[in-house]
Amino acid sequence: MDTEAIKSCYLGAASAFLELVEAVPETAWTKPALGEWDVRGLTGHTSRALSTVESYLSTPAAGERVDGPVAYFLTVRGATSPAAIAQRGRETGDTLGEDPAAAVRELVQRVGALVRTTPDDAPVATPAGAMTLIDYLPTRTFELAVHGLDLARALKLEAPAALTPAIAASLELAAAIGAHLPSAPDLLLLLNGRTGLPGNLSVL
Repeated sequence: MDTEAIKSCYLGAASAFLELVEAVPETAWTKPALGEWDVRGLTGHTSRALSTVESYLSTPAAGERVDGPVAYFLTVRGATSPAAIAQRGRETGDTLGEDPAAAVRELVQRVGALVRTTPDDAPVATPAGAMTLIDYLPTRTFELAVHGLDLARALKLEAPAALTPAIAASLELAAAIGAHLPSAPDLLLLLNGRTGLPGNLSVL
C-alpha cells in the first residue's frame, strides 16, 4: 500500500468511527459494549487511535527506530495489563464530556487535518520507540477497524462502508503479526474454519 493509500485508509476509518459514534442513542452510552467497557468507555478507548497521533507527533521521538507496524505490535504486545487498558479507556471516555459525539467529531476533524498536512516521514514518539508517521498510521487504522466493528456490534448496526478498506488492511496486518507468533499454525487453521468458528466461517 502506498503512502497516499495508507493515509486514505486511516482517514476513512476515522470517518467510519465518527459515523458510528454519531449513531449512539443518548440513552446508550452506559450500555455494555466490550468486556469491562460500556459504550462510552469503548468510544474513549477507540478515540485514542486519533489522539495518540496528535500527541505522539508533538513529542520528541527517542529510542531505537521501530521498523513498521508489525514490529510495533510485536513490541507492545502484552506490555500493558488488560486492567490498565480498560481503566484508560474508561478515563478517556469520561473526558469526552456531556456530548461525546461532538468531542469525537472535533477530534476527527483536527487530527484528519493534521495527518493530511504532515510529511510522511515526520517522527512519532510511540511506546515502542521512534517511528515515522506513515509507519505508525496502520497501527491506528487497525485499532479503528477492530473497535469500530466492536462498536457496531454493541449498537447492532452494520459497519459503515467507509470502514471496508481499513478492515481489509487490518486483516493483512493481523496475518503478518500472526506469522511471527508461536500460535501461527493455530491461527492459520482458525482462518480456514478448522476450530470453533460459527457457521463454518473460513477464508476459503
